[in-house]
Amino acid sequence: MTTTQTSFTPLKASDRIQSLDIMRGFVLLGILLMNINSMGLAGAYGDPTVSGGNSGWNLATWITTNLSFEGTMRALFSLLFGVGMFIFMDRLEKKGAGINAANIYFRRLIWLLIFGLIHGYLLLWTGEILYDYALMGFLVFSFRNLPPIKLTFIAIVLFSIGSLWSYSDYKKDIKFIEDVALVKTYKLENKILSKELQKVDIKWEELKYKRSPEGIADYNTNMRKGYLDVVAFLAPENKDSDKDWPYRYDLWDILSMMLLGIALFKWNVLSAEKSYKFYSIMTVLGYLIGLSINYYEVHSIMASNFSLLSFSKANITYDLGRVPVAIGHVGAIMLFCKLPILNWLKISLAAVGKMALTNYIMHSLFAMFIFTGVGFGLFGTFQRFELLYIVFAIWIFQLIASPIWLKYYQYGPLEWIWRNLSYLKKHPFKKES
Repeated sequence: MTTTQTSFTPLKASDRIQSLDIMRGFVLLGILLMNINSMGLAGAYGDPTVSGGNSGWNLATWITTNLSFEGTMRALFSLLFGVGMFIFMDRLEKKGAGINAANIYFRRLIWLLIFGLIHGYLLLWTGEILYDYALMGFLVFSFRNLPPIKLTFIAIVLFSIGSLWSYSDYKKDIKFIEDVALVKTYKLENKILSKELQKVDIKWEELKYKRSPEGIADYNTNMRKGYLDVVAFLAPENKDSDKDWPYRYDLWDILSMMLLGIALFKWNVLSAEKSYKFYSIMTVLGYLIGLSINYYEVHSIMASNFSLLSFSKANITYDLGRVPVAIGHVGAIMLFCKLPILNWLKISLAAVGKMALTNYIMHSLFAMFIFTGVGFGLFGTFQRFELLYIVFAIWIFQLIASPIWLKYYQYGPLEWIWRNLSYLKKHPFKKES
């Protein structure tokens, strides 16, 4: 008997894997911890000297987040996305969806891509990643049925290529800094600059201005303007991100973790089915390796007084640090899922995870109203550590509001819209009383 399209429905709450929802909730909150620096301060995401301060509590905040969270939250988000798309396709195929499975899968990605563009250009988040996830989701489709060992091998190869590219960029940056010094010498000696050195001079002056108090003040002023002004101001930044990120980072940064996530899922690592000993070893080794490398990077950057070249050099070992730490996070979260403790927190985190898209977009909405001229216009007014107060407030809100919402509704509002668009069918929204 032929299966009809109407039988292809989203996953029921009872069929969900709780450990994945708990991890997704944890990761979503961790992403805000990192993103808030760009949401509220100019150029402060990676470099504490630009704005936000590099001493006292501000420095301590930068060190802590860079050791434990930088790159790891994005890695885990990518990992979970890969797992989610695999489960999505696997379930449809087992139900006999046939070609309709691919239709629904790709339609889901196309709508995610559109959501990403709206999120970046209209909801004013220049660090938008949904667009990139959608692009990499098209590639995941071809790899999904590979055995876990092959998926892991491909991921390692992609990581390696990314590290080699970062090394190449580092060598180019060395040449750039040398050329900058040469430009300074030529100017002192009143020598004529070649076209190549003129380009170097222009680029260096642009970089200096972005990092200068005047450049920061100008950026802050633009971010505090009205909605349409901010949209126009950030549009070039979004355009550059959409153009450069897929080319430079998506394969090595995002696709690699998606494939690794599918591999770990096939090995039953992400369903909290392994032993306490397994996850304990996973946690200890991940943190031991990853935090050691991250410490080396942070120490090198600080020892060079936060020079531009030191950040470039740190990128070479970036994946060698962030991926093991991410694996350590996985082990720790799975231990948390297995242990009979803090069940109320597990329920809240799982609810946040079930509404991941809604809660993720909500971060940007909160940021828009807090920092831009749409609302309070507080962009650039907080120190780095003070942004943590806003993060904690949003965490508490989402941990409380998400389970309350899901008590009355089947899905988060954006999850419901996404499902309807993917399946071309309206699904029940409210829970039956």
